[in-house]
Amino acid sequence: MDENNPLTGPDQWETDLERRYPLSQQDEPSASEFRNYQAEVRPTVKAFYRLNHQHQTFDFVKQKRKQFLSLERRRMGVWEAMEFLNTLVDESDPDTELSQIEHLLQAAEAIRADRHPRWFILVGLIHDLGKILCLFGEPQWAVVGDTFPVGCAYSSSIVYHEFFRMNSDWGHPVYSTKCGIYASQTGLDNVMMSWGHDEYLYHVTKAHLPIEAQYMIRYHSFYPGHRENAYQHLFSERDQQLFEWVRKFNPYDLYSKSDERPDVESLKPFYQDLIAEFFPPELAW
Repeated sequence: MDENNPLTGPDQWETDLERRYPLSQQDEPSASEFRNYQAEVRPTVKAFYRLNHQHQTFDFVKQKRKQFLSLERRRMGVWEAMEFLNTLVDESDPDTELSQIEHLLQAAEAIRADRHPRWFILVGLIHDLGKILCLFGEPQWAVVGDTFPVGCAYSSSIVYHEFFRMNSDWGHPVYSTKCGIYASQTGLDNVMMSWGHDEYLYHVTKAHLPIEAQYMIRYHSFYPGHRENAYQHLFSERDQQLFEWVRKFNPYDLYSKSDERPDVESLKPFYQDLIAEFFPPELAW
């Protein structure tokens, strides 16, 4: 097993999420249900979280933001980015053999079938496009995984919390305190989150989407916050209101997979029109 890439594909993390948060429990997960992640966990997932929790320090996140948020690597449209992501081969998910584009279309079509706003459908289509970081050479532990604030104490509700003891911020005189560098109720706009595909895509797309969509993209992997109610001391009243949209999106993120393949070519005109409604022909990545 490659210690820098302990998962054999990025969807293995999502499969583990589905196991930790069964659909029947999605509305009111208890702490005991969350902490049952130890049962039947794949060794590769455990190895992934060991690396993630060891290396996601405040300084690491600052360095990654500087490295990637200049958005100077490539210019491409959203559908082109989907096709680019499709070159990321994932053999890890035992539940489906669908391509990356088919995964995205399944989520979007489920949202569309429930008659949500067009921007909501668009979020389903694009929410994982930040995983192209893997194609820019990033290890998976710096692309996927549950996200959390850095610069303050790591919540005990974060999966495999014990691995944070290997993190250099663990004993830091400021970063190890409850609020760390932040003021109480400062608002998540003022909080630095661990690095990954959520934060990256948020910065690529934020100028073109309503605030509700921005929150869905930026925080859909922040399971300690929207599923375990952790870090409430950092939330503003605005965060509390907008996180209801993150929670509305979560079922489509986790539970929209099926073995029925979407017809990409027949759906493409609808989604290209939808993309053009919100985005320019090219975005900076």
